[in-house]
Amino acid sequence: MGQKVHPIGIRLGVVKRHNANWYANPKNYAEYLLKDLQVRDFLYKKLKSAMVSKILIERPTGAAKVIISTARPGIVIGKKGEDIEKLQRELTQIMGVPAQVSINEIDKPDLDARLVAESIASQLEKRVMFRRAMKRAVQNSMRAGAKGIKVEVSGRLGGAEIARTEWYREGRVPLHTLRADIDYSTMRAETTYGTIGVKVWIFRGEILGGMRQVLNPAPAEERQPKRRGGRDDRRNEGRNDGENRRGRGEGRGRGEGRAAADKGE
Repeated sequence: MGQKVHPIGIRLGVVKRHNANWYANPKNYAEYLLKDLQVRDFLYKKLKSAMVSKILIERPTGAAKVIISTARPGIVIGKKGEDIEKLQRELTQIMGVPAQVSINEIDKPDLDARLVAESIASQLEKRVMFRRAMKRAVQNSMRAGAKGIKVEVSGRLGGAEIARTEWYREGRVPLHTLRADIDYSTMRAETTYGTIGVKVWIFRGEILGGMRQVLNPAPAEERQPKRRGGRDDRRNEGRNDGENRRGRGEGRGRGEGRAAADKGE
């Protein structure tokens, strides 16, 4: 099943959040959905150079909030915040309600599937060899801390007359494990030979706390390693310390007994 379905869709509500967070009456649902699509298309085209990854849309009562995840927040904000104010006015006109824009900075772009796929597609459009672009993306992601990555390209690779599919993988990409944090994205490269499709899967580790861990991530120092049975390793710390002390004490006792016996002789 994990090999067939969309890797993010099957994990919604398990370890992934929806990109739209709002409720609507049945008569307004189609209108809101259409406006969300228009907003995303508008932002992806307008902020193409800003390396935008995700756009989260929330609709509180009588307003709208758009959260943009980008690797280059300076391009979105602009000089003295002029660009983001203009962007808010344009989004307000599209959505029909006052819109507020928030920026989320992406610390590691090489761990974001959409940004990696965009990078590969842009290289293919610049006539870079597809194998070189794939291997470079895989190496950068693994160096950034990914547990595994798979890259797939399909089309008239290298200008060949017959289209084919090639892929490259490094590390683990457990698609069937629902607790696995897998980011997935697709992109198209428009070349002179035709369209080349790019798919990227990135495995960033496992989320053991489910949606509770996703919504309220615990600090790293509070998370303790656990054994396979689910019990905390801290339980055995006192037991091991006691055995070590007991072992050292018994050793001293035997040594003192032997010394006393030698003196008696």
